[in-house]
Amino acid sequence: MSATHDDHSTTATRLVLYLALELGRNSWKLAFTTGAAQKPRLRSLAAGNYVELLLEIKKAKERFGLPPDAKVISCYEAGRDGFWLHRFLIHEGIDNRVVDSASIEVNRRKRRAKSDRLDATKLVSMLIRSHQGEEHVWAVVRIPTVADEDRRQLHRDLIRLKGERTGHDNRIKGLLAGLGLMVTINSGFAEQLEQLRQWDGSEVPSGLRQRLTREFERRQLVARQIGALELERKKHIGDPNDPQMEQVRQLLRLRGIGPNTAWLLVREFFGWRQIKNRRELASLAGLTPSPYDSGESRREQGISKAGNRRVRWMMIELAWLWLRYQPESELSGWFRERFGQGNSRLRKSGIVAVARKLLVALWKYLETGVVPAGAEVRAAEEDVPVKKVS
Repeated sequence: MSATHDDHSTTATRLVLYLALELGRNSWKLAFTTGAAQKPRLRSLAAGNYVELLLEIKKAKERFGLPPDAKVISCYEAGRDGFWLHRFLIHEGIDNRVVDSASIEVNRRKRRAKSDRLDATKLVSMLIRSHQGEEHVWAVVRIPTVADEDRRQLHRDLIRLKGERTGHDNRIKGLLAGLGLMVTINSGFAEQLEQLRQWDGSEVPSGLRQRLTREFERRQLVARQIGALELERKKHIGDPNDPQMEQVRQLLRLRGIGPNTAWLLVREFFGWRQIKNRRELASLAGLTPSPYDSGESRREQGISKAGNRRVRWMMIELAWLWLRYQPESELSGWFRERFGQGNSRLRKSGIVAVARKLLVALWKYLETGVVPAGAEVRAAEEDVPVKKVS
């Protein structure tokens, strides 16, 4: 009876085709197998050729003697290809999962072989282990909807553009510093440039002046795009029919939180993720501690930084602002009592703890409406007005 049960289990296992995809910029490496004891079938194809991918899956089923309707389970690492491939595979009836690259176990030797073939083989073996019930093999990425993914474009583009504007400003100031000149960059920069004089009274050289003019024109283009995006964001915040915008307005009622912070937190986290507990929330932001405890050696390695980097740096910035604009809050008092008398290094460590606690407090505030202990709420007349969007 036991033998019969084992034979049935083996037969059921062979009806599954496992597929791991190692996605490169120019080519994809595919690894097919039907079980842990079977050598993977490796194939390569041009990156993005999903028609050829379906053909290779069909050939693999024929090669392993599987019926055309045999179940296919696949995986690939999260990266530059995003989630379009996941949606395509799901549409084709393939059970796919996108894996967090940082969660994949690796050989700890200083020098180890590394190739797409080895990575695909390793990935398909871990896929089998995960499917057969082994826990903690890796971490699977939660896939956002197309709409949720699209909603993140505005603030990400805004962050990028502000970085470009800062780059243009620094380049202009750096070029002028080579002549011993300093300016304030604003809309009247072109007039300032004509009036600038060096230490000996001479003008800015014509070649450099033309370069600065071109740099300033690029800076002005970026500034106009920033203004247009901020105007569009303001219009969205006033939309009374968008549940995510209600969360943004709710965050804006707390002193110290502005549109940049509120928008980013909602669009990246609170607006679409189903968060189970505070530990998961801190982990998603990469704000969890990473202790090292082996034998008699014990030390803290800092935060994991394995989560959403935009939320992480925004929360660090918000933590400093929280101490300034919410000095009477319980969290600010906790920081002053524990880290207020410490040196700068200790205060930096403390601000990370504040960021983690504050993120959890804001999540609870949006979920339950309970204001963080001791926090000051803006007066009604300071709230963001709700306007009908035309």
